[in-house]
Amino acid sequence: MAEYKLGEIETIFADIIWDNEPVSSHRLTELAEERLNWKRTTTYTILKRLCELFRNKDGKVTSLVSREEFYARQSEIFVDETFHGSLPAFLAAFGSRKKLSDGEIDELQKVIDSMREDSHA
Repeated sequence: MAEYKLGEIETIFADIIWDNEPVSSHRLTELAEERLNWKRTTTYTILKRLCELFRNKDGKVTSLVSREEFYARQSEIFVDETFHGSLPAFLAAFGSRKKLSDGEIDELQKVIDSMREDSHA
């Protein structure tokens, strides 16, 4: 997958597709008009621009990349570019500005424990 950085409006458009797929291209133009006030031509232009993420085949639009996979990759890119790939540095910066609740810390610990188990399997 190419490294995509979606703008705010493109992200809304991508979420419309992910929320409704498979969706007919006609219905997608209606949804984009309702949510983004786009004309049909704008919808098709942006859909073509995002051709590595979505496919419009036989009038049906589907994703080539899941939402989860896309956002996981975006997170990796952010950490790589901003924190030289250091997840601990990211968490330290995040935690210095926002106090994590005990529940959030417990969730993070579960993720870490799961990753540790997977690496020993």
